[in-house]
Parts: sequence; structure tokens; C-alpha cells
Amino acid sequence: MHDDIPLTTGRARRVLDERIMPAVHATSVPLEVAWHELPGEPVPPAEGLALDWTPYEVGTPWGAAWGTTWFRLTGTVPAAYAGQRVEAVVDLGFDKNMPGFQCEGLVYRADGTPVKSINPRNQWVLVTERAEGGETVELFVEAASNPVLLDYHPFLPTQEGDVQTSSSKRLYTSRRMDLAVFASEVHELSLDLEVLLELQAQLPDGPRRMRILQALDDALDRLDLQRIAETAADARAALVDVLAAPAEASAHTVSAIGHAHIDSAWLWPVRETIRKVARTTSTMTELIDQTDDFLYGMSSAQQYAWIKEHRPEVYARVRDAVAAGRFLPLGGMWVESDTVMPTGESIVRQFSQGQRFFEREFGIRPKGVWLPDSFGYSPALPQLMRRAGFEWFFTQKISWNQVNKFPHHTFLWEGIDGSRVFSHFPSMDTYNSRLSGEEIAKASRQFRENRLASGSIAPVGWGDGGGGTTREMTGTAARLADLEGSAKVRWEHPDAFFDRAKSELVDPPVWVGELYLELHRATLTSQHRTKQGNRRCEQLLLEAELWATTAAARTDFAYPYDELDALWQQVLLQQFHDILPGTSIAWVHREAVAKYAETAAALTAITERALAALAGPGDVPVVVNPAPFLQAGAPALGATTAADVPAATPVSLTERDGGWELANDLVRVVVDARGLVTSAVDLSTGRDAIAPGRVANLLRLHQDFPNMWDAWDVDRYYRNRVEDLTDVTGLRAAVDDTGAARVVVERAFGDSTVTQEIVLAPGSRTLEFDQVTDWHETEKFLKVAFPLDVRAEHTVAETQFGAQKRVTHTNTSWEAAKFETSMHRYVLVEEPGFGVALVNDSIHGFDTTRDAVDGHVTTTVRLSLLRAPRFPDPETDQGVQTHRYGIVVGTDQLGATAAGVVMNAGARTVTGGHGFAPLVRVAGDVVLSSVKLADDRSGDLVVRVYEPAGRRGTGHVAVDGPFGDPTEVTLLEEPLAAIDPSAFAVSAYEVRTVRFARA
Repeated sequence: MHDDIPLTTGRARRVLDERIMPAVHATSVPLEVAWHELPGEPVPPAEGLALDWTPYEVGTPWGAAWGTTWFRLTGTVPAAYAGQRVEAVVDLGFDKNMPGFQCEGLVYRADGTPVKSINPRNQWVLVTERAEGGETVELFVEAASNPVLLDYHPFLPTQEGDVQTSSSKRLYTSRRMDLAVFASEVHELSLDLEVLLELQAQLPDGPRRMRILQALDDALDRLDLQRIAETAADARAALVDVLAAPAEASAHTVSAIGHAHIDSAWLWPVRETIRKVARTTSTMTELIDQTDDFLYGMSSAQQYAWIKEHRPEVYARVRDAVAAGRFLPLGGMWVESDTVMPTGESIVRQFSQGQRFFEREFGIRPKGVWLPDSFGYSPALPQLMRRAGFEWFFTQKISWNQVNKFPHHTFLWEGIDGSRVFSHFPSMDTYNSRLSGEEIAKASRQFRENRLASGSIAPVGWGDGGGGTTREMTGTAARLADLEGSAKVRWEHPDAFFDRAKSELVDPPVWVGELYLELHRATLTSQHRTKQGNRRCEQLLLEAELWATTAAARTDFAYPYDELDALWQQVLLQQFHDILPGTSIAWVHREAVAKYAETAAALTAITERALAALAGPGDVPVVVNPAPFLQAGAPALGATTAADVPAATPVSLTERDGGWELANDLVRVVVDARGLVTSAVDLSTGRDAIAPGRVANLLRLHQDFPNMWDAWDVDRYYRNRVEDLTDVTGLRAAVDDTGAARVVVERAFGDSTVTQEIVLAPGSRTLEFDQVTDWHETEKFLKVAFPLDVRAEHTVAETQFGAQKRVTHTNTSWEAAKFETSMHRYVLVEEPGFGVALVNDSIHGFDTTRDAVDGHVTTTVRLSLLRAPRFPDPETDQGVQTHRYGIVVGTDQLGATAAGVVMNAGARTVTGGHGFAPLVRVAGDVVLSSVKLADDRSGDLVVRVYEPAGRRGTGHVAVDGPFGDPTEVTLLEEPLAAIDPSAFAVSAYEVRTVRFARA
């Protein structure tokens, strides 16, 4: 009997694919087609519908890369179709089965009403539920000829990823544009067979599987392959009993939610994402209209804002569906951002901008954070989620780990401050489920909390490039609602799932620390200009807010609420998890860098206006300090005239063995004739930061050819091949007008050059490296190494509002997998009484090794500077790149924090009449994060501080302005409790936000 299984399943699969599926739209007549190919960028729908038309013949190639072609489809419903459901069937030339990764279209009616999208898995458009015959049909398709970039591995370099370099060749050839009868019974039969075929494949040999196989044979025996439509109902009757058998009482429950996970940019530019969102949401609202229980969820306030601005007709349908409780805003963020590299303030603004939008537009605040696809998750997030009012967290990406299987699916995630958030990973290991038998079986089989909890979530729909849920998926869900041998499937709001999961898991397992993704580690380095633009704009946003707030409190300066909101939203968009990580096509990164430049210019203009109001008229040089630490002789968060800045004692510069010795009153540094640092001594302790016999500032060039995802990955074997860049083409030194000693080092390697300025300033513990690289390498990885004479068992790397510790050893597979890790402005290695930090202005990746020479254990830290992957952008990082980094000799965590802040928030000099005192003063054991006016435009002052060193302490905040009545507030600036700002307790890495009422 078991030998007959392949015969049954093979027969069923062939009949389904070759006979039944084509019979769903077998009765058809061609539509009359006309077209208009746009010469450039897309036009608004009203213009598209009014274009001039020329006849088009199906089978004619159309659409160059990134082009838009409008098709006009006209026809008359044949009288023979009367009483039947009639659909238009449009095949634009789909040559891959993945929606969102090739050509696609949005269908409009003649009055401009958007209907739904056309893609490889959704080729139909409803014309009439019940034809009378003779109806006139007129439809318009806005078709996008996006090129196929994500093809089969290996991913080959391509110039198609930018409209400026892509081919003008027409990419697609249409296959079908017809009016067809929708054979509903044939469609239902196809779903019956598909569900049962996939279910039996997951079952053990036994009665249930055998009866399904027998039913399949019986159904196929009743089906006349030449009369599919006429015999489909009889075939279905043979399947009734096996489809009616109920699921076991203990069956796993899959809480399904319609989903599309539309990447805000990736293998397409932002302008195309705007259209993808319109296409997908049109289809989802149509599917909502045609079903009773289907629920669709979409995150990212930015995507709702796009359709509101660009496709108001689509947005109207979305608003109605949201009001009906069928279209669910999820996540409460502006975009599904990267969570490793953005600052704490950026994460706060992702939450505040997202929640403000959802509440303003729909009267809804999502209860959870929805981030299925970001590349690892910072341990600072649990506190920030809780302080923003979120109750749960959802992701899926950690299932992609290369080495270690994550041990939980439903659990509490504990962050750096001890905050915990209830979290869930879908046990079917996908955020693009189609509810296949394999996925459903995996969800039940793999679920780690099966002893206590009853179910898991399934995001259902074609995703990444959009598409969403199909009627086939909703049909599958109906059959799996209560089916023997399967998990139960029901459409359910994630909020309801989490409420039930919390009641079932009263003592859930706990995961402490970062959710590190053992994959995509190179996203910390790829596309350096994008990362540099983000870091710079993050700082400029805070400076603009600080000075605008100070000026608004003390002068008649008008706080630029709208302008700052728009600029924040632009930066938050670029933090999307395929933009900031550097994994998008060239077009995306070209635009991102340009947007950063525009944003920086706008923020600089706001700052200059505010400082002009504060410093008053005049031509006196005024030194302005935006950092919460003293620098350049100016007070923290204030300004002083240059004349009042104390004169500095110049750094001594002495030639030594062809190199140079640099010394101030804190440190003494030796740079040898190769431009390498051989010694960096803390004069107060006599400790040398550089390991004996080793050299620092050593540029190292590695071969970098990962197993699969070029821009995403670096695999551990990159370390096996390395070239140390020690040859020098130029070396010179001088002391400048500020008293700083500067050593200029020039090198050449391959097709590239590097120029470094090694700088020691008066009174500074930081030896700074200002580096310009003209980079023209391919499949290489550039790092800079600092072997430190510190026996550190941990690194301490800055993250949002604090730091995370990571061990430096590789005792277990979990630790060995973290061979490339993240930081913000600093990484510190420390032993009792002595520490050394590396600080930077735009670097996020580093690695650490423990080395022993003659029994002397040292710690080597290597900063990751540049890569040269070829997919998806073959020109990644090519050209001139700049970096600033430094070694802080003899410091602790607070000192590393201060040095990192100062490197990123340097003083500036403006002209005016006078300096000015700070509006806000912070003291004690907290560091200032931001000063701003409240989002509600009440004029209230909002001050955010945090504890940076991982220990308990006391904070002090004083305000010198027209404010009073302090209240502690959430990250959304809503009241919590009264607070005494002159003395309040803080715990390790705690974030506190204080709101002062406008007097």
C-alpha cells in the first residue's frame, strides 16, 4: 500500500498543476489593449489615465528597467458569460513566481478608482460578481517594469540597480490580457487538493494519511480531465469527509495575520516603494471586502503617510478598513528600522513619530513593536519599548542564525537596565508564510513552549517587495481552521495572541542581553557614506533642537516644529533596515547620501538662525559647545567668546628614530617611521596602552568573499588572509596654531591610497586619527588594529543610552559566533585601575581577540572601516571616504562616553556679540541626551538624561529659563509622576525624561 503513495501524490500534483489550475480561467476572450510608455519617472494616476494611446498586441516586449507603461484594456462581456463571475486576467510577462521582485502593476477603473495590484501570484481583477452579458469593460494598468535583481545564487554584479546605469532594453513580454469566467468550483477544488496534498506530506504513515490518500484517488477518479469545470463538484464531494475531520483538542493554534512586509527600500528605490505600498494596500482592502474574517496588518507610519500623500483614493479605503477593525496598524514606529546602529534618540523618535501619526490618523496606538526582519536587536530596546508604552515585541530574524538555535519562541527579553518585554518569534521561521503544510507542521513541531502555551503567530502573505495575502491563502486558512492532523489556523489580531500567551506563560523563560543575529554582520560596515550621513544628521538634529529651544526660551525665536518633524522623518526613513545597513541597490544609497546632505544643510541653517538670536549682533568670535561636557573652553550646552577661552600649552613634538614623539600633560605617544603607534603612555600611571612589541593604528586588508550575501555578510574565514599595510609614501609632522601636534602619514596599496593625520591636542587623552581613503578595491575588508596591553575579559561597547558587555573569549559556540560586533561612539577595554577606549565619528563594526605572547595576555581591538562587496551595488564604498577615530589612553566608561560625545558633537565658532549661559545644566551621575520643546506644541520643555556607566547614582537637572512644575514623563512625553529635578535616583543605564511646564 505504501508503495502507492508516490503514485497518488505524483498523479494529484500533475493534475492540479497542469489541468485544474489552468481551468480556473479557461473560458476567456481577449481584451483590446492600448499602451503608453512613459519616457521618464512615473506620473500621477490622473495624468496616466489621460495619456494618448496606441494599439498594443499581447506578446510584444515592453518596459525598460525602472520604466512605467500604462495599458488601457477594453472589451465587452460576452452574453454567454451571463450569471457567472467574470474577471480580467493579466499576465504582464511574469517569469518568476515571487511577487515584488519583477514587473507588477496597479489596476484602475476609468473613473480613477484603484482596484488592486497585478503580480505573479495575483493576476486577476474582478469585473462583475454576476454578469448579465454585454457589460462594457474599461480598465487601466499602471505597470512598473522593475528589473529582476534577486535571482538565483550566485548574485552577480549588475548595473541594473540604478536608473542612471540600467539598460534601455525592454525586459518583459506580456502573455495574456483576457476577460475570463472565474470557475469558482474549480478554484475550490484546487485549494482542497493543495491543502490535502501538503498535509499528508507532513503526516506519519497511519490511518489519517492513508484516508487522505484514498480520498485523493477517489476525487481524481471522478474528475474528467476534458471536462474539469463540469466534474469539479463531484470530485470535491469525494473530499468532504477528510476535510471535515476535526483537529485534535490539543492541536497547536496558529494566529494568522495578513502581511506583506514591504521593505521601504531595498532592490528598488523609495519612489517605487511608494507605489508598492499603494498596490499592496489596494489588494488587501479588496480582499477584506471579499472575506468575512481576514485581518491584514501593516507597520510603518511612513508607508501610511506615503499613500495618504500620493494615493489618497487608496488611503480612503485603508482608513475605512482600519475603522472596521480589519486593517491593523502595527508596530508603532515610523519605519521598521535597524535597531543596532541608530542612537537612542533616534529610536525614541521612531516611536514618537510613529505613534503620533497612528493616533492622529486613526485614534489608535499599536501596543507592540513589530520588527520581523531587522538584523539583530540592541539590548537597550526593552527599556525603550516599555518607556514608550509598548507591551510586546515581535520578530523573526533570529531564526536565521548560522550556528546556534535560539532556545525560545515566547519569552521575556531583558535589556541592559533590567527592563523586560514580552516577546515572540514565530516558530514556523518565516514572516512570509503561505500557510503551506510544511510551515504549519513546523510551527507546531518546533514551538519551544509547547508544554505551557497553545500557539504561535504566522504573518501570512508575499512580502519584502509587497504583494501580501492572496485569496488562495485565505481559502487555505478556512480549510485549516479545524482539520485533523494539522495545527488550527485563525485570523487574529496580534494583541489578542499576546494577551492569551501572557495568561498561559505566567513564568516565561528569560533571555538577557542583545538578540545577536549570527548572520549579516557586515551590515555594520557596508556603504560607509550612508552610515556617516546618518550619524552626522542624528547629531545635527539634536543640536538644532538644543539651540532652537534655548533661543525660543530667551528670545522671540520661533521654534520650527514642522521643519524639525520633517527632518526627523527623513532621517528616520533612512534608518530602515535595508538602507542604513548598506544592503540596497546603488540608486537607494545615492539618494540617501544626497538626502543626508540636504538634511544637514537644513539643520545647519536652523542652528545658525538660533545661534544668531542667542549670540546677538556683532563680529566677536563665539565658541559654541553643543556637548554636555566642557570642550574648547566653552561651557557644556552654552557658549563663550573666543577671547575668554584660556590659552593652551602646545603639545611637544620631538623627532625620534625617523618617527615622532608627541606629549601633552596627560599622555605621551610614539609614532614610528612607518606611521604606526608603538607607545601611548598614561603619564599619571605610567601604563602604556600599546601591548609590548606590537604596533597600533595598523591598517589591515583582508580578502572578503562571503558564502552568499555580499553586502550583508562577512564570514569568519576572512581572517585567514590578511595584508598589513605598513609601507609609507610620505611622513611629516608639525604643531598647528591651536597647539595640537599633527603627524601626516601617506600610504598606497592596490589601487587605493590613504592619508592620515594623527593628532594630539593640548589637554586631551585622545590620540585622534583623521583618515581620508581613496578606495578602489574589490572584495576586500579594511580594518585598523589596536593591540592593547589590557587583560580584559569583556569589551564594553556603547549602545543606545548605555553600553553592552561582551566577553572577549570564545568558550562557547554562542561567543565564537560573535566575531564581528557593534558599537556606537566607543568601545572600552578595561582591567581594574586602567582602561583604554577607541572612539569614532561614524564606525559601527569591530572585532576583538585575546592574544598571548610569552604568557602575557593582551586584547586586540580592530575597527571595521571599509568593504568592497559587489552585490547589490557593484560600486559599494568606491571613491573617497573619510573616518575619524581615536584611542583614549587611561579612561573608564564615563570618560569613554565623554570622549565619544565630544568627537561627534564638536564645538563650533560663530560671530556675534556675546556668549550665553546654558538653558539646562546636568550634574551628578547622568548625561544629557536631548533638550527640546514638547511634541504637543505647548511650549513645555523636555529634557532627557540617562545613566551611562552601568551603576546606580543620583541625577541633577537645573533649568535657567521660564519653566517650572517638573514632571517625569514617558518617551511619548506623557506624565508619569512628579519629580525633584535637583536630586533624583537613577539605576544602571536608566533613561529619565523630565518635562518642565512653560511658566
